[in-house]
Amino acid sequence: MNIEELRSEIDQIDNEICALFEKRMNTAKEIALYKKQNNLPVLDSNREKIVLDRIGQKVSPGFSTFAKKLYTCIFELSREYQNGFVPQKKYGLLGRNISYSFSKEIHGALADYDYNLINLEPEEFDAFLNSHQLAGCNVTIPYKRNACALCNELSPQAKRIGGVNTVVLRSDGTLYGDNTDYYGFLYMAQRAGIDFKGKNVLIFGDGATSATVQAVVGDQGGKITVISRRGENNYENVSRFYDSAEILINATPVGTSPNTDNQIVDVANFTKVEGVLDVVYNPVYTRFVQGALECGIKASSGLPMLVAQAKRSCELFIDREIPDEKTEEIIKRILRQKQNIVLTGMPGCGKSTVAKLLAQSLNRQIIDLDAEIEKSEGCKIPEIFEKHGEEYFRAKESEIVAKFAETQGAIIATGGGAILNTRNRRNLRKNGFVVFIQRNLENLPVAGRPLSQRKGVEKIYEERLPIYQSFADICVDNNSQIETTVNTILEQFK
Repeated sequence: MNIEELRSEIDQIDNEICALFEKRMNTAKEIALYKKQNNLPVLDSNREKIVLDRIGQKVSPGFSTFAKKLYTCIFELSREYQNGFVPQKKYGLLGRNISYSFSKEIHGALADYDYNLINLEPEEFDAFLNSHQLAGCNVTIPYKRNACALCNELSPQAKRIGGVNTVVLRSDGTLYGDNTDYYGFLYMAQRAGIDFKGKNVLIFGDGATSATVQAVVGDQGGKITVISRRGENNYENVSRFYDSAEILINATPVGTSPNTDNQIVDVANFTKVEGVLDVVYNPVYTRFVQGALECGIKASSGLPMLVAQAKRSCELFIDREIPDEKTEEIIKRILRQKQNIVLTGMPGCGKSTVAKLLAQSLNRQIIDLDAEIEKSEGCKIPEIFEKHGEEYFRAKESEIVAKFAETQGAIIATGGGAILNTRNRRNLRKNGFVVFIQRNLENLPVAGRPLSQRKGVEKIYEERLPIYQSFADICVDNNSQIETTVNTILEQFK
């Protein structure tokens, strides 16, 4: 065949494809109308996965990947078309200064509806909720008690607690309020292996979230003491509980990004503590939780609570149950999205090269801390050492670590000595999955590395090894193929 004949054949095939595409879209419309009549969601992820697997098997192996990409696009177009016949209900999170929230991603993984973060000032909240613009919403600080007063009916849980974090607009135009934080906090405690029965529990904060926490702890048989700024038991006299408190719970926003250096109390001061819970979920590991883990104490930040309460909220929104295993699936997904992969190890162990390969595989930003120091100072690291000395360099390094540790979802390559500083370790840990890259000492280059030349690789390694090991989530060998090292990290991270 010549080129014109081949083009003619392509045109004929396209005509057939267009006719089938139109037929498929019309059938998708009929499915949408059926779903509308039967109150079913437009998106059925399991169905789409089954179809993709089947399509991949129906074509020749060389076309499987292309066919799946084509049908992924067709699914997206079908949903867009279907939504024209089944308008999506709108949902959201109402709060103040909530740009840090993970709720949009979580609800996007739970169901197919339009969910957004809505920042409101105090004078705007009542009017917005009463405007019925949303089919349902979650409510966070500082409006949980406001929402409680505006609902026409409350669940027994919300009525008892006096706070609402989930509101549903019912078909008769009335607002129904529930407290799904109760289920979320209980899930978090059980997941962390923390039992309140008979335990002396200190709860920090006396707001709406604290009321929820108190209800859970009380129902589970805990002995409660509330620490607040103005109460009889306050932050000035909290030391009286150093030798008796067994479980510590932060029910305040203290430690939330960007003020991540803050912690409600120092866990190390409490001699009998066996469990620590923090409702704050951004960063992934708050200072409060880090302090507990450093002491070998069971602990959890608030991500499991957030996801579990969101699942319960979603069930109220769509009026059907969601499998419990979905909660853990989403917790893991959010962790993978938000956590940085932090690479540590001796100078010359391959951190920068591993970082590049990981970034390519995961489509992530690379942050090379040494390179950022050089950019900030306008000269290379050996020159910084020569001009200003190690103390100056370490101070500058800590500034850079603090700045870039706020990032989420990046690959961070550290300098060899960055982890020597306790504050650096805590900053890197708050959003970090930490990898210690090991390489035999004889394979470590020393050119352009002032400390390695001055002190010797063996001496530095001896000093740093215990810190590398204790700080890392995983240790990987990098003495053979670097692709093997990268694949090991990816497997462990996922």
